[in-house]
Amino acid sequence: MEIKTRVNKTLFGASMSFMELLFHSIVRSARKSSGNATLGLGIEILQSLIMLAIFFVLFTVLGMRSFAIRGDFVIYLLTGIFLFLTHNKAVKSAMGAASPLGGLTLHTPISSLLNIMSSVLSGLYMQLLAFSIILLVVHILRGGLEFYNPVGIIFPFFMAWASGVAIGLMFGVLTPFAPKFIPMIAMMYRRANMITSGKIIPANYMTATMVSWFDWNPLFHSIDQARGAAFVNYFPRHTNMEYPVYLSLTFVMVAMMIEFWLRKNMSQSWGKRSML
Repeated sequence: MEIKTRVNKTLFGASMSFMELLFHSIVRSARKSSGNATLGLGIEILQSLIMLAIFFVLFTVLGMRSFAIRGDFVIYLLTGIFLFLTHNKAVKSAMGAASPLGGLTLHTPISSLLNIMSSVLSGLYMQLLAFSIILLVVHILRGGLEFYNPVGIIFPFFMAWASGVAIGLMFGVLTPFAPKFIPMIAMMYRRANMITSGKIIPANYMTATMVSWFDWNPLFHSIDQARGAAFVNYFPRHTNMEYPVYLSLTFVMVAMMIEFWLRKNMSQSWGKRSML
């Protein structure tokens, strides 16, 4: 029996087909990690609350509140933790989806671009939903949260996610060349973000030498700019949003070129031959 394949002859038809595939792929990706979307959302909320509680106790018990920006201490913690989690999870999800021979990419009409977009967008969706619920609960319990410029936080948050996607793509496409070494470097990078992201000490409170240690990290810029929008009395002097934007665009373009080359030249036994 002859099987006919539907071919979209118009740009609109192809776009609609891609969006339909993307929607189903996002749903599948959201359910894949925990087997249930509701359970996955609960896990995201629990992880955020645990980290929020840990840092609240850490700052309180060790007397580190002097490092915080004058104002609402909870907002200070939230702006650091939310962007940190979003960035690190984007790195991990993009890295796992970037392999040209991974997942469903061997089956048409699934493409590498579709696989990457579904993975990172499902992660962003879960993060946004979890953070919205946490903000709503905190707002109700505390009688309100005052952000100086709520709209101004959106772009730094988005760039924390986008830069995580870009860095994760670079780790992902480089993994076939060194399948043992690159994942180790990626794990070290995510662990280093606990300190180098600047979520503990604001950039304005650091010495020039300390800033030079941290300003290579796009997450450091995103968190500092988000706090500049959250607090009326904080003006970021050592960070900007141009650096995360340019770094993200560069990494994405380079990663997609490497991924295209790998998809044409890589074999299933590639990773087994590598010694790194």
